[in-house]
Amino acid sequence: MNILQVSSEVFPYSKTGGLGDMTASLAKAQAEAGHHVTIATPLYKGIRESFESLKPSGIELSILIGQKKKTAKIWQLYPKKNLTILFVDQPDFFVRETIYGQEDDAERYIYFSKVVAHLAVLNEFNFEIVHAHDWPSALVMPLLSIRGRNLKKVFTIHNAAYQGRFSGDKFELTGLPKSFFNWEQMEYYNDINLLKGGITFADLVTAVSPQYAKEIVSPEFGCGLEEVFKAKSSNIFGVLNGVDYSEWNTTNNPYLVAPYSADSPSKKAENKIALQHELGLREQSDIPLFGNISRFAEQKGIDILIEALQHRLNTGAVFQFAGLGNGDLSLESAMKALSERYPNQIAIRIGYDTRLAHIIEAGTDFFVMPSRFEPCGLNQLYSLRYGSVPIVRATGGLEDSIIDLQPRIDIATGIKFVEPSPTALSQALDIALELYHDKSRLYKVRDNGMRADFSWDRTIIEYDRLYKSIAN
Repeated sequence: MNILQVSSEVFPYSKTGGLGDMTASLAKAQAEAGHHVTIATPLYKGIRESFESLKPSGIELSILIGQKKKTAKIWQLYPKKNLTILFVDQPDFFVRETIYGQEDDAERYIYFSKVVAHLAVLNEFNFEIVHAHDWPSALVMPLLSIRGRNLKKVFTIHNAAYQGRFSGDKFELTGLPKSFFNWEQMEYYNDINLLKGGITFADLVTAVSPQYAKEIVSPEFGCGLEEVFKAKSSNIFGVLNGVDYSEWNTTNNPYLVAPYSADSPSKKAENKIALQHELGLREQSDIPLFGNISRFAEQKGIDILIEALQHRLNTGAVFQFAGLGNGDLSLESAMKALSERYPNQIAIRIGYDTRLAHIIEAGTDFFVMPSRFEPCGLNQLYSLRYGSVPIVRATGGLEDSIIDLQPRIDIATGIKFVEPSPTALSQALDIALELYHDKSRLYKVRDNGMRADFSWDRTIIEYDRLYKSIAN
């Protein structure tokens, strides 16, 4: 098939979270499977300087946004066979210090979607499937519905909490018929809701895990759009994201001090000592070491994590914790304060560092993800392969991907808890500490996880099936 993927983030060119990882890995896997894949994404600040093989495509599009036309120059890159990346170059909109959070985000991503909708119907590309991701590219779905071309439209929800909701007067910028601005299609309490438009006008909608596809029809997880999801439910499917094991592996990884694997796991201990050394923790191989890499946000349960760690510390539990992330300033401060009170046990690094992320995955014994909701999650999948036993709240992709200790240790890959509370997580940490000191059980759970296969191979088989179901 000839597929156009549309995303506001594509790793390694741009990334704020899992969206960039997912879209890059999906496109790469589809290309390796023989599909012809193109990704359309904005040309953000610094990309052209960092990737010298980027070349002009010769395509320039003059797009009306409000009362003015702005020209988009299209750059192209061919990172591998069957894979092309088209970058939308419009400096006024995309040369910014941050990807999101600008006061003109409505204009920026409405413009991006309009450019992509023009690209999608150019005869030189001959696309069959257009697959857009999350609110920044959601407008591509209704825009293509009026283009008069038989392009099949797929839309993936990565996180229903982020909807691209803007004041109703922004609808005029889309160029869509005024009749589309109604409560069944794109209007939401007098505002325009781009995510809602993507869901409504797509031929097929996917969520990034089967469990999340079930959850979003409920008020708890639907974020106000649960009735929209219910109306579309016969055409919403959950497909669990995969892992790019060429990037996330323990045998050929420049960030790790020693390679190891399920068949030869002993050198994981060397990576633990390296992590302790890096973070200034006591270098001791026989102390349980927990880790977390996350946005510091309420969704991720960071407040729950802080309270649970404090509770365990108050009881005199012996363990260490390594954290990496940033986000909510109050949570950043609380994390730093915890590390300052317990410098021998808690180490926190604010920000994101790819190298350190790999070292934390390899050096920890357990990886904690106490998310209030988690559409898919990737770190639990990385942790499995790195032998860091996941401790997860049973929600979304965490529920789908981790097998709890109970009732069968022979197939277990992690530890689950249900209530999003410090008490429930504290109890799960207790279970982990007990497991750590029962080495035969610990090694069995760790081995199960390291041998689990969450490669993209099985994910693209499911996407192929779904694409064919609408193509026919």
